[in-house]
Amino acid sequence: MGGLLLRGIRALATLDPILGVLRDVDVRIRDRRVAEVSPGLVPEPGERVIDATGLVAYPGFVNTHHHLYQTLQRCVPRVQDVKLFDWLLGLYEVWRHLTPEGAFRAAQVGLAELLLSGCTTVSDHHYLFPVDQPADLLDASIRAARDLGVRFHPTRGSMSLGRSGGGLPPDTVIQPEEEILRDSERVIAAWHDPAPLSMCRVALAPCSPFSITPGLMRRTAALAREAGVRLHTHLAETRDEDDFCIRTLGMRPLAYMQSLGWVGEDVWYAHGVHFTDAELDLLAATGTGVAHCPTSNLRLGSGIARVPEMLERGVPVGLAVDGSASNDCSGMLLEIRMATLVHRVGTGVDRMSVGDALRIATTGGARVLGRDDIGRIAPGMAADMALFDLGDVAFAGALHDPVAAPILSFGTGRAAYTIVNGRVVVDRGRLVTGELPEITREANRIAGEMLATASARTGTDYLRGILRSPGAARRDPGSP
Repeated sequence: MGGLLLRGIRALATLDPILGVLRDVDVRIRDRRVAEVSPGLVPEPGERVIDATGLVAYPGFVNTHHHLYQTLQRCVPRVQDVKLFDWLLGLYEVWRHLTPEGAFRAAQVGLAELLLSGCTTVSDHHYLFPVDQPADLLDASIRAARDLGVRFHPTRGSMSLGRSGGGLPPDTVIQPEEEILRDSERVIAAWHDPAPLSMCRVALAPCSPFSITPGLMRRTAALAREAGVRLHTHLAETRDEDDFCIRTLGMRPLAYMQSLGWVGEDVWYAHGVHFTDAELDLLAATGTGVAHCPTSNLRLGSGIARVPEMLERGVPVGLAVDGSASNDCSGMLLEIRMATLVHRVGTGVDRMSVGDALRIATTGGARVLGRDDIGRIAPGMAADMALFDLGDVAFAGALHDPVAAPILSFGTGRAAYTIVNGRVVVDRGRLVTGELPEITREANRIAGEMLATASARTGTDYLRGILRSPGAARRDPGSP
């Protein structure tokens, strides 16, 4: 791979505590790492030179929680206006028809969107394994990530507690515990790479307290720690989850996790909306991380996580777009904007600055995923960068703070250049590692087939809700 020189970057937000924000500076990339950060660098033979005089640059954004397979079920009318449990119950019957081809195309869609929004590292939580499909659905998303050139942290998720056993998901989308553990071992052996600058690191991720038995949670933790991989799950997302855990387990969600050994620096939770003061203190004391999903939490009416208080306590916090069926978008820049704005209501207009949100999306995400080679721009760090063109009309009059402009003024949300591991994967706003027309066409085809099949087999009109009368939104989501 040839070297790369970015010349004359108008503003470089390094997120490095020593370098800070630099103006009119060059960055040289060599051997997958940042080699030099300095003004006036001279091009070397064989080096590609990019004129960055009108660009602002950040470290590549880190997405700490996603469900890529859900890109095929965005904007489904029947579940647009319901809470998490009803949303899940409505979509399980669609997701049970996910195939390896569907998982591959869905991952292509989500990862392409993320790369185009400046995201370079993605953690995906794949917990859905329909009983009539091969068990290697996760492998399909790993292949898509490899093809598109994104740094990937796939998590081998699982559900073992079906409706017949008192859980939430139907039995058609759960797996026996021994099968889950065997395949977890296979995925780690096949794909996990702990080396510096690794492009693929695996974690184990049982889905949630309402879809996993206590025994599998303990055995998964033991397997992960023996193999040296991290642990991930959903936690404290909704009040309904609190009620479920208290009713069925006799304790709150975090106390339940602690009883199973699921706290520590190798653990991170998705959402964490409803933690108490004492629980925030526990997270800080144990170094347990949180993936903050502001848009999804608003979309499902789950609440606003207490992220400013987490940061004050030193809790590791990363940013996440969450599943595209509960966000309807895989845009990381938009998520940074949402994180900047949402905490100003109820907590204080000064409690979440643009700089705070950027740190969550970069260095915070790196910490949550256990990486010390990504998240900031400095010599020796991985060459992961996102650059945005400040010439967009949306930024006219906003260049007093070029670092804040793409977040507060937003524009198109599309990166001019995204660089992963020293490779330019978005070049002048165009994805160069995949064919977007084909990806889009095939994803729409499969998405339509899945919805049609689910509608026919359940007798449910998943398109119901388009142009509803004003009173229809108040009806029970299960009414005809």
